[in-house]
Amino acid sequence: MQNKGLIKLFAVLFGLVSLYQLSFTFKNSAIESDALTIAESKFDASVEDRKEKVNDYEVVYLDSLAASNEKVFLGSTYADVKENSMKLGLDLKGGLEAILQVSVKDILKGLANNSKDPIFNKALDDAAELQKDSQNDFIDDFYTAFDAIKGDTKLASPDIFATRSLESEIKRGMSDDDVKVVLSQKINESIASALQVLRTRIDQFGVASPNIQRLGTSGRILVELPGVKDVERAKELITSTAELEFWDTLKGEQFFQYFNDVNTLLKDEIKAENQVEGEETVAQESTEDATDDIIGDLTGEEDTSTKEVNPLLDLVKGPGYQGGPIVYQFNIADSAKVYSILKKREVKALLPTELKDVKFVFGKPAPNSELTELYVLKGTRDNIPPLGGGVVDDARQSYSPSNKPTVTMQMNAQGSKIWEEMTDKASKTGSQIAIVLDNVVYSAPGINNGKIAGGRSEISGNFTLNEATDLANVLRAGRLPAKAEIIQSDEIGPTLGKEAIESGTMSFIIALTLVLIWMFFYYGKAGVFADIAMLLNILLIFGILSGLGAVLTLPGIAGIVLTIGMAVDANVLIFERIREELYKGKDQKTAIKDGFSNALSSILDANITTGLTALILFLFGTGPIKGFATTLLIGICTSLFTAIFITRLLIDWYDARGGKLSFSTGVTKNLFRGINVSFLKKRKIAYGISTVMILVSLVSFFTNGLDQGVDFVGGRTYQVRFDQPVSATEITDLLSDDAVFGSADAKTFGDDNQLKITTKFRVNESSQQADEEIRMSLFNALQPYLNGMDYPSFIENKESKTAGLMKKYKVSPTIADDIKKESFWAVIGSLVVVFLYILFRFKRWQFSLGAVAAVFHDVLILLGVFSLTYKFMPFSLEIDQAFIAAILTVIGYSLNDTVVVFDRIREFFNEHTSWTFDEVIDRSLSSTLSRTLNTSLTTLVVLLTIFIFGGESIRGFMFALIVGVIVGTYSSLFIATPIMYDSVKKGDAANALKDKEVETEENTELNA
Repeated sequence: MQNKGLIKLFAVLFGLVSLYQLSFTFKNSAIESDALTIAESKFDASVEDRKEKVNDYEVVYLDSLAASNEKVFLGSTYADVKENSMKLGLDLKGGLEAILQVSVKDILKGLANNSKDPIFNKALDDAAELQKDSQNDFIDDFYTAFDAIKGDTKLASPDIFATRSLESEIKRGMSDDDVKVVLSQKINESIASALQVLRTRIDQFGVASPNIQRLGTSGRILVELPGVKDVERAKELITSTAELEFWDTLKGEQFFQYFNDVNTLLKDEIKAENQVEGEETVAQESTEDATDDIIGDLTGEEDTSTKEVNPLLDLVKGPGYQGGPIVYQFNIADSAKVYSILKKREVKALLPTELKDVKFVFGKPAPNSELTELYVLKGTRDNIPPLGGGVVDDARQSYSPSNKPTVTMQMNAQGSKIWEEMTDKASKTGSQIAIVLDNVVYSAPGINNGKIAGGRSEISGNFTLNEATDLANVLRAGRLPAKAEIIQSDEIGPTLGKEAIESGTMSFIIALTLVLIWMFFYYGKAGVFADIAMLLNILLIFGILSGLGAVLTLPGIAGIVLTIGMAVDANVLIFERIREELYKGKDQKTAIKDGFSNALSSILDANITTGLTALILFLFGTGPIKGFATTLLIGICTSLFTAIFITRLLIDWYDARGGKLSFSTGVTKNLFRGINVSFLKKRKIAYGISTVMILVSLVSFFTNGLDQGVDFVGGRTYQVRFDQPVSATEITDLLSDDAVFGSADAKTFGDDNQLKITTKFRVNESSQQADEEIRMSLFNALQPYLNGMDYPSFIENKESKTAGLMKKYKVSPTIADDIKKESFWAVIGSLVVVFLYILFRFKRWQFSLGAVAAVFHDVLILLGVFSLTYKFMPFSLEIDQAFIAAILTVIGYSLNDTVVVFDRIREFFNEHTSWTFDEVIDRSLSSTLSRTLNTSLTTLVVLLTIFIFGGESIRGFMFALIVGVIVGTYSSLFIATPIMYDSVKKGDAANALKDKEVETEENTELNA
């Protein structure tokens, strides 16, 4: 092998870099553990709301540590350590759960074009009052309020919803019932839009594998953010409406006299109020004034009470700058008071006629400043800006010439034209343009060099780097269709549960140990070298995941399991080829060289095929599919590197020292040697077996269906609080019993004595009777944990209750229809790419057909097994997000296995021209049998160990992988290759494989 020195250097560097990256993960974990310990030591166990206070203290502690420049590890600050540590998904780490309420009131206002109709607006206000004590959706309470006061007014009035924007759907004279149908549809569309905006925003913010779903038919949206504890940052992230506006400005000095007039008006009002006060009050004040005068004479202090009071000007803390749009500076704490003064009708009446539509807006305060500036904007009668944020096509975080974080924006054609006109006017008049976001002026740049063409602009405004990045992402993702506010938030535990994670980790270690032992048992000393390469492979996978900031979730772990199988497979391929060369009588050095060379083609084809699948899934997949694809792509690269180069380095090093390698042990030396199975003669039996299995699977699939989980069908969620800490795993097992719900999931929610319980039991029933019966079933099942609580106390709706059913709501599917469609097309797309690649490599479409047919065969049978057995298996076989990862793993494994067999067929076909086509096929399958069974058995060892010892919550997931590996091994031997063979025999005359077979048969006849 050439360039050994370079490979050694790369191996050492990659290993050290991976250790370096993982060290940040371990250090971050240690810092967070220390922070929690410190926070817990600050509050006694008897303190009320201890968990919340501990969490708040922990967040403040970590934030202060992140804000400091203190070096905590290898010359890095804590912020750097946290950024470089591995990200864990919600299923492994837990995080923040928040429920958002999208304002349906704002949506209705928007649909009515902010109508001024008094009946409409009163109905909105009345509905808001009804909501305080109502369990109905806002739209239902709005209809109730409107019907109560409408008189002859109709919803289809031109002053309400029969507007130009809705004219195609709401016609004048339509009945209220017909209008209600349209409004319900529009509200659903708006909330779905909000859901999509939130999903896009959070994805761009880089939060690890969030979960976002709508709750029932209301405007409530559930957001789960893994690893997030800072509620305030999450609020900013989620609820910002991102309403961007561009306004012309006026000069601040134009309003000095106006502010003086307002101040005088307020003083006169105060004097008038004082004059009507009673004589007793006046007398009392006179006595107090006399007393104050005496005290002042004795102390020498000035009596400030006699100073003139200026209600507005006394709030001023500084002037603006000459010629600019800032009137004065005020304390941030006084901004609300200033706003309330300027909004008074009598105050607005003092404005000069030409400035009646002026708009006063405060600016974004500088960091650590207590002051904010009041801008004057050139308003309009309808309060609509000359240019809105809807024209922004793109936004990116950038830096100003002074190296301060800013946000640059690119506008569309319409916005570019208006922006050019605005900047041209500002340049000629020497004025400025205010950039306003959510009613706060972020910057008001002057235009000094003429109009700005092209629609490119920049927002600056005392940003931190995080703020600039956040703002760019929000602008790029779009604004929410209505205001959204967090109405509930709490920290939740991992979906899998602490016990499942610990048992899963331990079972993975046990499984890996068994694989290492097996490789040594089967291949002797050479197996040790393969083990070293495999351990380095795992180190590199986790190191790269950490370095790239990728998120590790349960589907990601599935990708790692498949990667380990492929890493074992690569080493097995190499060792089996070396053994074959040794059997031919070659010396050890030559056998090693030829073995690696001959195995390379199979290894590359198998890994490239699986890699292309993973790449398509990564580019077009979402959620669990993307997580699976990420780890698989990384794992393929590291497996190739370690198997091809590291194993070779170790073996060459040992060979150069004169070491003897037999690549077998006494037990395995002649195992599978000399086997020649007539696989093709058995293909009809295999076809029959597979046909029966597929038909049974399809019948079961269409009659029995699948046990779809909450991820697919939605369900009900209950927040239950107990008097003492409870085990989420115990409650899950209890409620999943067929006598209760048959399927349920419980996870810690906030404190250890509070659970969030989700079930799809009777999900298609929405009646109040069904809801009541399910709550009763929940109460009865939880009796052993409720300390004698009766049912009325359990369900009563009181804020003061300390135990029982705290909240209940319905949840929509986590995997939305758009994600299902994207996932489906991503899988289909990956199979098309695989078909084309195999066609390119093997030159015949029949090979592609065999491989893809085997994949469909495996997936159909796996679905059939789940459909047939979910009702009586002692563990859950729900179809959820993890099952999607299992299907993808089966596809990857099946393709990998099949391509290895095809590669041997191609090789034998070129080497053994005297063999018949049947013989080539059978000999190829027989020669790869040792590798096929070895790889399958080692992979099954890993899966079975995790299945047995890994905990109840991942047992169904492991079962799917086990079935997939067994079926995939079977299909590569008895389905993929026979289908390829039969399609070749039925092919046209141009088919080279058929031509070769005919030539061989003719030669045989002539020789006879």
